[in-house]
Amino acid sequence: MSYYKTWIDRSETITNKQIYADYIKKYYTMEERAYKTILGAYPDNSEYVEGIAKPLAYKLGFDADTMDIFVGFLDGIKTSLKNQDDLDVENVDDDAQIKLDIDYEKLFYNMLDAKAEWLYKMPEWKSILEEDKMRQITRDYREANMAHSDHIGRNDPCPCGSGKKYKNCCGKKN
Repeated sequence: MSYYKTWIDRSETITNKQIYADYIKKYYTMEERAYKTILGAYPDNSEYVEGIAKPLAYKLGFDADTMDIFVGFLDGIKTSLKNQDDLDVENVDDDAQIKLDIDYEKLFYNMLDAKAEWLYKMPEWKSILEEDKMRQITRDYREANMAHSDHIGRNDPCPCGSGKKYKNCCGKKN
């Protein structure tokens, strides 16, 4: 069975809640360690973002028994890569060539979107993105995910432009 298939089976189709919780907890712990390694070595982190899958996984804290979790990590970071089309996570094996060309701003945004506070609040970000940039990305994320309604409230200005409240104009019941 491929690492990707094992990852999907264990992270999405397992029915035992305790086994699932333990697996996901292990994933989050290993994911955080991998990101700390990659971000902490920035900008000279090429040894942690490029190479043969198995040795690269070892450098990031994964071992032979957690290669499926490594592939899950790759699956998670894929949308934050400039070269995401080049990474075929479904076919990653021990000898696959991996190159993670990370778009750090997009990665930060995606961590916000995943609500992974333990990741986007890591101190390692301070050597990659300036404080103002992180605040701007956070604002952009919040604006993009703000709930909007097309509903016109009774006391809102009437959209016809009359200057009256909606309830006293187009919303008036006859």
